[in-house]
Amino acid sequence: MSLNKILDSVSEDLSQVEEAILQCVQTDIPLLTHIAEYILAAGGKRLRPALVLLSAKLFDYNDQKTIKAAQVVEYLHTATLLHDDVVDKADMRRSQKAARSIWGNEASVLVGDYLFSMVFQMLTQLKNLEVLEVMSHTTTLMAKGELLQLTRPYTSVNEEDYIEIIISKTACLFASALKIGAVLAQAPRSEQQQLYDYGMAIGLAFQVVDDALDYMKEESQTGKSIGIDLKERKITLPLIHLLKEASPKDKSRLDGILSEKIINNGHVQEVVQMMENYGSTKYSIQVARNYANDAQNCLLHLPTSPIRQMLTDIANFIVIRHS
Repeated sequence: MSLNKILDSVSEDLSQVEEAILQCVQTDIPLLTHIAEYILAAGGKRLRPALVLLSAKLFDYNDQKTIKAAQVVEYLHTATLLHDDVVDKADMRRSQKAARSIWGNEASVLVGDYLFSMVFQMLTQLKNLEVLEVMSHTTTLMAKGELLQLTRPYTSVNEEDYIEIIISKTACLFASALKIGAVLAQAPRSEQQQLYDYGMAIGLAFQVVDDALDYMKEESQTGKSIGIDLKERKITLPLIHLLKEASPKDKSRLDGILSEKIINNGHVQEVVQMMENYGSTKYSIQVARNYANDAQNCLLHLPTSPIRQMLTDIANFIVIRHS
């Protein structure tokens, strides 16, 4: 089942979110408008804002505040992408040139900053202190995740470190998207927490699958060419598994590749073959599946409804999109 099919019942609300997302970046500064429109119009799955809507609807809450909250989540996500691409020196994003490749690093960083400022301006408009607290904590965690990734070299990163990084960089925004929908709906605190835990688990599954896909497709479903993470020397779960499981000879070769001044496509193909030999991508997909199962277990004590089933289906989709 496609994600669009799963989200069919909130498609009208998502259309409102989409319209608002693009409308609010119309400014009197053409460069700002062009860059913001460029990355926002590239789309993506809009999964995070959809989670805000679904969480609220689970408790029969449907208000314009959820549209604004969903918009906030997408702006925060987009701001981090603009900044990430500068830090990672990425050339591609969502199957098109990264904004930094067209307008430069300075413009990309400043537009990311502008979106961050819009996030907090819109949060104050919601006039909900608890939502503001959740999102403030989330932005702090996301910045921490970037710094952890930047400061930990591949020679020392293990699986526990990697999970800590992606909790902060990725999973916390999934969790917060679900929690703020429940907060706006005034759901019981225990159910807010169950949704937060569900979001954290699907966020972990999502990132692990993304990282596995980087080594699995010629043009991966992440919108990046194969091996981009390797070329950027980004230490993800497949590479961590390979470094741990490889024979001394293969590990020596892998260390040599990671020490090269430029990692080329030939190096990528070597590493992809090693991963196939040692089952590194298969291992990563299984880890993601375990997180998806954890997410589904978090839903068991929530009210039975079509929305809860959609959340179950989303957890399944996140893992099977690799096939």
